[in-house]
Amino acid sequence: MIGIIMFGVCLLMLLWGFPVAFTFGGVALVFGLISQGPELFAFMPFRIMSVMQNTVMMAIPLFIFMGVVLQRTKLAEQLLTSMGRLFGGLPGGLAISTILVGALLAASTGVVGASVVAMGLISLPVMLAHNYDKRLSCGTICASGTLGQIVPPSIILIILGDVLGLPVGDLFKAAVIPGLVLVGLYIVYILVLTRFKPQTAPAMPDDSGLSRKQEIVSALFAIIPPLALIVIVLGSIFTGIATPTESSALGGVGALVLAIAYRQFSFKMIWEAAHDTVKVTAMVFAILIGATAFSMVFSYSGGDYLLEEWIMQLPGEKWGFLILAMVVILVLGFFIDFVEISFIVVPILAPIAESLGINMLWFAILIAMNLQTSFLTPPFGFSLFYLKGVSPPSVTTMDIYKGVLPFIVLQALVLLAIFIFPEWFGMSASSGYSGY
Repeated sequence: MIGIIMFGVCLLMLLWGFPVAFTFGGVALVFGLISQGPELFAFMPFRIMSVMQNTVMMAIPLFIFMGVVLQRTKLAEQLLTSMGRLFGGLPGGLAISTILVGALLAASTGVVGASVVAMGLISLPVMLAHNYDKRLSCGTICASGTLGQIVPPSIILIILGDVLGLPVGDLFKAAVIPGLVLVGLYIVYILVLTRFKPQTAPAMPDDSGLSRKQEIVSALFAIIPPLALIVIVLGSIFTGIATPTESSALGGVGALVLAIAYRQFSFKMIWEAAHDTVKVTAMVFAILIGATAFSMVFSYSGGDYLLEEWIMQLPGEKWGFLILAMVVILVLGFFIDFVEISFIVVPILAPIAESLGINMLWFAILIAMNLQTSFLTPPFGFSLFYLKGVSPPSVTTMDIYKGVLPFIVLQALVLLAIFIFPEWFGMSASSGYSGY
């Protein structure tokens, strides 16, 4: 039972606010010494070395760098301004613009925090000034900002590819259709809501002085540069020209080219972007090393066998396991970050999924979609905190909580559709077929 107790202790310490990496590493050290003695940790240097030599994980800092550089190029500001002019004349047009810009930022930056903050600073004041419902405005920004979790290139898909031993390129391909479906569902929700309640998102009067043709041209000039970068990065992966790691380097160079094009390039900007990249990367790898120590002690204490034996006794076999796994990940997402879930919970569930004959690519997409929901679920959804940090005083935390609820339901519907009808998304529930 040592492994199960370890997990419970970690969860309690995280709820009390202890740093994630030190929590997992510290608990592993204490329980490892109690159960196996100091000789157990003779294997740790080899495990850490394997983490540092993992070429797939090299894509993480490079994609983070790409996202940070793009965030500093005023890309979001230009996109939102242009798209707002294009759709603002429609009821709910600003909300639709925010969703489309969120999807573009997700595919070009993949950094959830940067997307939510940028749209919160630029889009939220405009929506409130045009009498948009506060809850709808907040929910739209949070939901569209978290699209970076499922729309490739996504950091979580890279992590899941490494943890589950899947090609990252295949994960990126498999995530395209769910991502597009989610974007479409968000837009349909806005259109239906404004059809029956137009007062929640009134049309914005056109005071730009531009003709319709000029608005379209302006929107195209704002969309084409990031869209070109998306095509280059993802196209090089999908066509097999480059690996995800190589394409992430290509994306970093492309982001610098866009910074020059937007006249935002400076050595100070490069230094700040590199500094932010190192901070985020260090956090991810510190958690990974702590999680590696935790999983090693968990395995040697027999926790994985105990958990597998218990899960195998569940009714429904494969489907019972999948329902339990999704519920556990969803509940944990209310309290802890997707990185910890990916490095701690997923490695425990993966061997059981394989033994049940589950298609691991399908399993990974289910997990990614589920983890995206964790960014929105109160009380600790990160997107909620990002938006609250840049919101005016008139927007309360409860406004944000209530605003995201419809979008959580929409994400749950897409997750359920992938679960029940995987063939709609080009996947199969059984192992041995990836759909590509």
